[in-house]
Amino acid sequence: MRLIDLRSDTVTKPTEGMRRAMAQAKVGDDVYDEDPTVNRLQEMGAQFLGKEAGLFVASGTMGNLVAALTHGGRGDEMILGSLSHIFLYEGGAVAGLAGIHPHIVSNEPNGTLPMDRIEEAIRGDNVHLPRTRLISLENTHNRCGGRVLSPDYCDAVGELAHRHESAVHLDGARLFNAAAYLGTDPAVLARSADSVMVCLSKGLGAPVGSLLCGTREFIHEAKRMRKLVGGGMRQVGIIAAAGIYALEHHIDRLAEDHANARHLAEGIASLAGLTCGAEGDTHAPVQTNLVYFSVDGTTAGNPSLSAQVLSERLRARGVLADPIGSNVGQMRMVTHLDVSSSDIEVALDALQSSLQQT
Repeated sequence: MRLIDLRSDTVTKPTEGMRRAMAQAKVGDDVYDEDPTVNRLQEMGAQFLGKEAGLFVASGTMGNLVAALTHGGRGDEMILGSLSHIFLYEGGAVAGLAGIHPHIVSNEPNGTLPMDRIEEAIRGDNVHLPRTRLISLENTHNRCGGRVLSPDYCDAVGELAHRHESAVHLDGARLFNAAAYLGTDPAVLARSADSVMVCLSKGLGAPVGSLLCGTREFIHEAKRMRKLVGGGMRQVGIIAAAGIYALEHHIDRLAEDHANARHLAEGIASLAGLTCGAEGDTHAPVQTNLVYFSVDGTTAGNPSLSAQVLSERLRARGVLADPIGSNVGQMRMVTHLDVSSSDIEVALDALQSSLQQT
C-alpha cells in the first residue's frame, strides 16, 4: 500500500533532478571554506534573504541555537513566544547549551507577540536582572497553524528591539512559504532581523540542511559557534547541492502546496466531528501548507474517538498524520511536494471513513 505522508514537510524524498545534482557536486573541505558548492549555497541564501553572508548548518534547530549563541551568552535573556518552535521543540537548547534564559511571552493566535508585551518583557539595566539580548520571531508560525507574520509587524518588532539595543532573530524555517503567500520577496520579511534561519529540508524538499544568514561579522562569529556545537562538516557539498537545487526549482511550486492545503482544510471543515484551525484559533483561514484541526468524538457520533485513535485509523487506510502535543483532540496535516491534489482526495476519503468506523 502506498502511504500518503502528511505528518510533516520534512518527509519529502529528493527528486531525480536533485539526486543528479548531489551526485555531480564539486566538493572540498567546508571547515577550510574550500567546498565550492557550500560557498555557492551560502551566497545564494544570503542574496535571497537580503543579508551579507550565510552559513550552512545541519538543521533548523542548530541554526537557531548557533544564532542564540552568537547574539548572547550565559545569563543573558531572549524573548520567545509561548508556542514558538525554539521553546517547545528544540530540547531546551538555548538554556541547556547556550545558558540563555528564555523569557516567554504568550503568542496571539495569529503567531504575533503583542508589542506592548514585548516592551514590558525587555529588561532594564539592573545588576539583578538578566540582560535582554535577543527577541525571536517565527514566520510562518508552526503551532499557530502556519500563519504568516506581515512585513510591517516584523519591522515594528525590529524597531522596538533596536531601540532597546537588542537583536532580532527570525526563525524562518518556512519563510519561503510566508513569502509565497504574501507574493513578496523573502528579504522583505527578513529585512529587520539581525539574523534569519531558513530550512531547506521542509517545503523546499532538500534532504538535509538549513541556512543562517546575517552580517559578515555575525556569520564570522556564528561559524565559531557552529564548530562549538559540532557542526563543522567536511565535503558537505553533496548535501549543499540539494539545497541549491531546491532554491532554483522548488520555490515557485510552494503555491501548489498552499492550494492543496486549502482544499484539504475545506474538506475537513465539511466533516462532522472535525473543526479546522489551530488551537485557540478555529475557523481561521489556512494560509500556507499547515492544516490544524480538532477532533470531537461526540459530534462525530463516537464519544471515544480521539486524535490518537483517528491517527491509527488513518494509518490503516494508508494516510499518515499525527496528534499534536498533549492535546488529545488536535491533529496536523502538512502538504508538500510529495503530496498531489489526488492524494488530498484520498486523504479526505480516509478521514470520512475513519470517522464513520465504529
